Amino acid sequence: MAGNSHRRGATRGEGSKKGATVGSGGQRRKALAGRGPTPKASERTGHPAARRAKATERRAGASSRPAPRSPRGGRAATELVTGRNAVVEALRAGVPASALFVASRIDSDDRVRESLKLATEAGLALLETPRGELDRLTDGALHQGLALQVPAYDYRHPDDLLALAADSATVPLIVALDGVTDPRNLGAVIRSVAAFGGHGVLVPARRAAGVSAAAWKTSAGAAARVPVARATNLARTLRSYAESGLFIVGLDAEAGGVLADLEVATDPLVLVVGSEGAGLSRLVREACDLVVRIPMAGITESLNAGVAAGVALYEIARRRSAPPR
Repeated sequence: MAGNSHRRGATRGEGSKKGATVGSGGQRRKALAGRGPTPKASERTGHPAARRAKATERRAGASSRPAPRSPRGGRAATELVTGRNAVVEALRAGVPASALFVASRIDSDDRVRESLKLATEAGLALLETPRGELDRLTDGALHQGLALQVPAYDYRHPDDLLALAADSATVPLIVALDGVTDPRNLGAVIRSVAAFGGHGVLVPARRAAGVSAAAWKTSAGAAARVPVARATNLARTLRSYAESGLFIVGLDAEAGGVLADLEVATDPLVLVVGSEGAGLSRLVREACDLVVRIPMAGITESLNAGVAAGVALYEIARRRSAPPR
């Protein structure tokens, strides 16, 4: 009868080795094997926390590679200069590199042999890399079997450009870029500054191109010789330069004056170049003492910043080298 505790076998007698309850109750030989304490969320397979932990481990492993590739929109601790011409020019210029990646079974030529020689003399690590891995490291860029690992660029303070110009034996000449976002244009400007005797390049700290691998490559090694400074506020820095005795000359396609009439070319000068599309911003234009344009024929409305800066720097250098009248 249900609830009758006096029926035979309902309870164990006193002194029973198995105790007073019926059955094993999961004890002794028939005990069930427990799974232990509940694991952490990050240790459970398939749990979102576990996936995040694995992703963190992968990123940490990638950061220990010789030439990490930065994520989209981020900045890496190192840059890769790619291409045979760019690499050999950078090595000739003494760019502070740390390693030279060479594709396996590369077709050697004079540039490759010179790059290997210069890298060896500089004590750089020579890393033979499968071509597929080199493609990955350079993010698919045209590397021609060579890639040079360089540290992140060490920008100068804007006042350093004034000091360098003052210490030189030539009339100060600085180029400032306003809103130029293409690093290849920055590299071309750096190369022109080196070619025409400028003392440095000034760029805004935000919304502007920096000295990346693309700029290194376009500059063909000139980035190792021409200092680049960053300004937190470009218009304010230009006004500070003006107070130090430099003329601020803007280059803009809408200006009334022309470059050929620039009488102050022989004076201490800051040449400000705007972007191809927007030109000079309002505040930067107001900080200029003069604004001139490059006269052009035909339907061409503007030149990109790299070409415009090269033309203007040539005209300034021509005027400075001409005998006085």
